[in-house]
Amino acid sequence: MDAFSSKDLALRAQKKILSSMATKSSVQMFIDDTTSEILDELYRVSKEYSGSRSEAQKVIKDLVKIAVKIGLLFRNNRFSTEELGVATDFKKKLHQGAMTAISFHEVDFTFDKTVMADLLTGCRDLLLRLVNSHLTPKSHGRISHVFNHYADPELLTKLYEPGGAFAPNLAKICKGLDKMIEDGTI
Repeated sequence: MDAFSSKDLALRAQKKILSSMATKSSVQMFIDDTTSEILDELYRVSKEYSGSRSEAQKVIKDLVKIAVKIGLLFRNNRFSTEELGVATDFKKKLHQGAMTAISFHEVDFTFDKTVMADLLTGCRDLLLRLVNSHLTPKSHGRISHVFNHYADPELLTKLYEPGGAFAPNLAKICKGLDKMIEDGTI
């Protein structure tokens, strides 16, 4: 039996095209201004922390590719009922992570790198479960790369260091997260 499906072929082509065009200008078509500002700050933090412009660009590019591909899968109703349950769990965990990040920023001396790292790795694991049968191992690697990068306890410690070099970046990230929470985006 021939398993050809033009709809599947079109979806694979869209994912491939979107994957190859994840540049700053094309991202504006898929990502709102608040998210773009958060991504810019995450890029600056990654660049400064890693000391590598190319590594920072790769992390953000991986993040954008994954977000766009998952959005495409949702738009094309590719997730089963069980997977939609995992997506709901992911959104709740992401919301919890955003609330925790903001709280750690607003309340002095409450930051706990283990809590933040655990929230981020929990998000990673849920996202990997969600896309397990939909995306390639290369995309799974991108998900791990992004979440492992930002869940690095040393990076988190530097990010939340009171009066540290990343304080302005963290303030902008938290302001954006707060807006996304208010808008119901996360």
